[in-house]
Amino acid sequence: MVKPLDAPESFRTLLARRDLKFTYERRRILDLVQHLGRHFDADSLYARFKRRKERIARATIYRTLPLLLEAGVIQKSAGMGKGDFFEKTSARGHHDHMICVHCGKIIEFFNEHIEREQKRLCRKYKFRLTFHDHRLFGYCKKCQA
Repeated sequence: MVKPLDAPESFRTLLARRDLKFTYERRRILDLVQHLGRHFDADSLYARFKRRKERIARATIYRTLPLLLEAGVIQKSAGMGKGDFFEKTSARGHHDHMICVHCGKIIEFFNEHIEREQKRLCRKYKFRLTFHDHRLFGYCKKCQA
């Protein structure tokens, strides 16, 4: 069984290691991300805060997302558009995405062989991996017809 991530603790640990503060704004971004049930981007987070009349700058969101990513609280994801999309890291853990370039369908998958190979390559090249984003683009079964 996979141990669930303690997101606030993981985030606080990363911030402390980087000598950064766990500010009110970072806490609010973390709280919102933890309650989202779907993929999101920085602009959609900003729009939610704006609708709630919370004064959190767009730049703060853009600076906080990479920290949440490195802490393992979120992972890169797929979405409709050209920018980066994210999703909270779930109890089922990391997964990757296949995206249909015609209809936008997103298929989530996990492959242990791919994960092991990435780890092997990192060891071989003495590379310290903090996160990865694996997306495959093509045509889903329905759009191939």
